[in-house]
Amino acid sequence: MPPRPRRLQFTQENIDQQLQQIHLLDPSSSSENLEQLGPLIKGIHTNRQQEIFLRTAQGLIDAKDAEIENICGDNYQDFISSVSTLFTVKSYTDKMKENIQSLDASVSQLGRGLVEKKRTLLQTKKTAANLDEAIDTLQACLRVLDVVNRVGEMIREGKYWGALRSLEDIQSMPPTSLSQTPFFQHLLSSLPSLRAQIKDAVTASMKQWLLEIRNVGTEVGRLANEAMESRTRRWRSRREKDPSLRQSRVGSAVEMITYEKTEFNVLDNDTIRVDFTPLFECIHIYTTLNSLDELQKSYQADRKAQSDLILPDPLPLASLPQLTQEISGFFIVETYVLETTNSFRSERDVEELWDSLVMGLANSVTNALRTEKDPEEYLRAKECLLGFIMTLETSPYSTDSLQTFIIQLFEHYAQLLEAQFSRRFESIVHQDDHLPMQIEALSESEAVLEVVFVADADKTRIRQWHPPFTLPWSQTFYLCCQDIRGFIQKFYAYVEGVSQHRDNIDELLSKSLDKLLIEHISEPVGKRLAGTATLSQIAQIVTNLEYFQEACSELERSLSSLRSAQQGGAIRLTARASFEATLSRSLGRITGLITSKLDQFFELSEYEWTPPTREDAPSMYLYELVNWLTTVVDSLVIKEAYKDEAYKGALEYIAGCLMNFLTGRDIVMMNENAISNILIDVDFLDEELKRIGRSHLSSVFVELRMTTSIPLSGTVHEYLVPAMRHTSYSAVKHKRLQSLLEKLARFGTTQRDPAARELAERRRKEADAVGRVFPGEGQGR
Repeated sequence: MPPRPRRLQFTQENIDQQLQQIHLLDPSSSSENLEQLGPLIKGIHTNRQQEIFLRTAQGLIDAKDAEIENICGDNYQDFISSVSTLFTVKSYTDKMKENIQSLDASVSQLGRGLVEKKRTLLQTKKTAANLDEAIDTLQACLRVLDVVNRVGEMIREGKYWGALRSLEDIQSMPPTSLSQTPFFQHLLSSLPSLRAQIKDAVTASMKQWLLEIRNVGTEVGRLANEAMESRTRRWRSRREKDPSLRQSRVGSAVEMITYEKTEFNVLDNDTIRVDFTPLFECIHIYTTLNSLDELQKSYQADRKAQSDLILPDPLPLASLPQLTQEISGFFIVETYVLETTNSFRSERDVEELWDSLVMGLANSVTNALRTEKDPEEYLRAKECLLGFIMTLETSPYSTDSLQTFIIQLFEHYAQLLEAQFSRRFESIVHQDDHLPMQIEALSESEAVLEVVFVADADKTRIRQWHPPFTLPWSQTFYLCCQDIRGFIQKFYAYVEGVSQHRDNIDELLSKSLDKLLIEHISEPVGKRLAGTATLSQIAQIVTNLEYFQEACSELERSLSSLRSAQQGGAIRLTARASFEATLSRSLGRITGLITSKLDQFFELSEYEWTPPTREDAPSMYLYELVNWLTTVVDSLVIKEAYKDEAYKGALEYIAGCLMNFLTGRDIVMMNENAISNILIDVDFLDEELKRIGRSHLSSVFVELRMTTSIPLSGTVHEYLVPAMRHTSYSAVKHKRLQSLLEKLARFGTTQRDPAARELAERRRKEADAVGRVFPGEGQGR
């Protein structure tokens, strides 16, 4: 068994030392550090030395008490003296204490009053501080209220951006005591309302601006149109000086390169100044308020409403220039807004307005022109629309639809123009007196020659004449040429300046000219011809028709030259054939009038068809006939070729009448003497033709001579031979020869002379033989 541990023995020194360590006996210790007792007591209890420790501690206490008694016994007298002194001090102290208490009571009484005053002073200072704070707060409130009030004033003064900035300044104020007040919170809650007021005010300002813009739009368009007209005049003047620029229009590449731009702003000039500040300010305000989409929709709706109000229904044509100027002004403003506001206006929105307005304009013009019969109205409408297009040609808007619309109007214009000139041409033809134009002065002659379409050689020949003189043609030709030039000028006046040309524009012109020349000049002349019985008037018609034929060729050359300048082809007119046909009818009319007069002479012929002897001289009526015929035909103011045709027609008619006597059914029988007398008359006519220098016309009597020569020479048998018939008697018609032989046979049967009767029988047989000839043979070629 292990030895038991030795118990610790406490001595007085140990306990004293331990007590000092815990400052129980340390005179310098100002506090009793009882916390140090914990470990000591714990150690005692752990070692179960409580009794030992208590005995040791008691011994220490007793020792200390003995030490104290020892000390006191040694110093007793001093102690008593000290006590006496202490009592004395105590009495003084008590007295002093009483004084102090009395003084304290007095001081306490004074202090309480002072404290009350101090408390009052502190309260006053606190109240003053509160008042100062309240004043500062009120002043801050006043400043804010002043700003708010100033916002209202700025709104009324139109300083919307400044008002909005002021509101932003209020909202962005740094935190202060004011920021926590209900007043400030109420003020902040009213800012949206103030922003709405600014928004409404700036919107009202913009709408007022839109109204003003609408009112000045026409003036803007007018100034822009005048600027374009000035530019057009300058370019036209330059084109006249430079032939190479003749086909270049305003707006073409050549014109744009050579265009000397003059600084003229249609929106800001001496006449008018358009201020876009309200719009820009409104855009800026709405952008700041993040409401730009709302403004864009509102602006588009307002402009759409304004554009719809531009076009009246129905559209008076007289107001079309002012209307197009208003539209020009409208889109000039839109172009400026589009270019200066970045993304505020989209090209699509503006193009929608443009397309809608252009379509409405086209429909309104179409309806206005629907009942119009005057082509000048179409021309004025075209000029107005073309000026409108040229004014806006440099803008981003497409004018193709308007160009197409102008070309569509051209079809109606051409029809009305054609109808207008057709009436004029018919009136000219109807009122013509068929007398040559009389010229009294060279200037008058030159004026006429500048108008008519005649060859240069004819113009040169006429310019050599000295007034007074008469021109070959009558007023009809001159006036028709004048109107033809007017028609061509008006026809091309419509398409001048139009960038989109119909491919067949010149073909359409040639067809219109053909229609006018054929249906309204040539045919009316033919109708007038039918009612004209005076040969001199018909001769003038013939001359006019000749020059109309020549005019067709000159027109073709003139139009082809103009077309070549435009890089086109040649133009062909078909009216020449119509004038040729009418000319033939005119010559036939001359022949018809002559033959009608010849009928009167033949009624006086008084031929004897069975004379006993032959005559030595021609019939008396032929003298008068030839004298009248030569006088009349030679007096006609027509070409020699046409006179030749007139003579030929008359002689053919005479030959036909004589042949009808010989072979027609009116004369039942005749003898050889009658035939000889006819031949004498023919010989007389041949001599007269030689006398007047027209012996070549004797060929009209070839058939008569050949037909009569067969029975007179007894060569019927030769005629019956096909080879001989085709070579020697090709002009003879077998039916006529048969009729002549039958008439001779009938006369022979009436005779008692056997030889005559025998001859008659032979004539009858020859007639039968000739009658059996194939009808296709013996026909004149």
